[in-house]
Amino acid sequence: MELRIDPDSAVPIYLQIVHSVKHQVATGRLKPGEQLPTVREMATNLRVNPNTVARAYDQLDGDNVITTQQGRGTYVRERPDNAHLSRVRQEQLKALMDGVIGKAMSTGYTIEEIRDAFDVQIARWIRQKRS
Repeated sequence: MELRIDPDSAVPIYLQIVHSVKHQVATGRLKPGEQLPTVREMATNLRVNPNTVARAYDQLDGDNVITTQQGRGTYVRERPDNAHLSRVRQEQLKALMDGVIGKAMSTGYTIEEIRDAFDVQIARWIRQKRS
């Protein structure tokens, strides 16, 4: 499982972990029944406090994305429903947009400049897809 965090992001690290795992489940990169790293393993890999990973896992468990089996490990739930996956994808998109908009605004761009740049990029992507 590949997971990256941005320590400079305005989004808390535990939420970055939550969003990343949800995104990977929603896109099929993490399959139902697949085992996740232990809290300690993930904390070591990401170089974060184990409590941060534990908090992310608690939220993911509460959101019915993962299940923790005492003494066996943490796994992606076997049967995530389509409505849940759709919500997860929307949450992930919102988080991505919040990150981009937040970074742009923190560097001094106005909402209008961000919207214009977004429109230009969308138009470029559409043209590339058609080619």
